[in-house]
Amino acid sequence: RKAYLLDKSAKDIQVKELMTAQVAYVSPDYTAEDCMALVTEMRVRHLPVLENNEVAGIISIGDLVKETISDQQFLIAQLEHYIAG
Repeated sequence: RKAYLLDKSAKDIQVKELMTAQVAYVSPDYTAEDCMALVTEMRVRHLPVLENNEVAGIISIGDLVKETISDQQFLIAQLEHYIAG
């Protein structure tokens, strides 16, 4: 898609023309909520997790959505239990 927008053939385009220049990243102490806000703001699907200037892992938007759903299901169950007494 980007090659098309740049009016270039995919075989003639260099990776540096396609890649993100400013990579967003997080540290292990970020919360899932912080990460979700960042992927939304930056419009990215993956965030490298850096610890001591080394990549400790990568968190994806899918990981964040899964965690958010899990948290909401837990909260719903707790509220149902509270209401039921």
